[in-house]
Amino acid sequence: MPRYLSLVQIDESTAPAEGPSAELMQRMGELIEEMTKAGVLLDTAGLTPSAQGTRVHWSGGRSTVTDGPFTESKEVVGGYAIVQCKDKAEAIEWTKRFLQVHEAHWTVTCEVREIAEG
Repeated sequence: MPRYLSLVQIDESTAPAEGPSAELMQRMGELIEEMTKAGVLLDTAGLTPSAQGTRVHWSGGRSTVTDGPFTESKEVVGGYAIVQCKDKAEAIEWTKRFLQVHEAHWTVTCEVREIAEG
């Protein structure tokens, strides 16, 4: 069965400074448990805020290193999930369920892409 990466992008300007609520974390935990029992979820994690990140860029034969926060970015990668599903449609359905556990004040986008094998 194919594997898919769901790349979670968040708008840090709408995310609560204190992080996700206890209720959100509970709902997310329940969904993660359901996905694990269904044999779909292979790996998932959230990431620290972009202010704690570093970008390494390659251009013109040189690399540059820039520490966060990255003022030119509105949406940043906030986490990921790797799922194994029968097809892309199933991966999208699980991703939609993940998005729906968030409260209305969150702005979250997931990019779902099949992982190239071999």
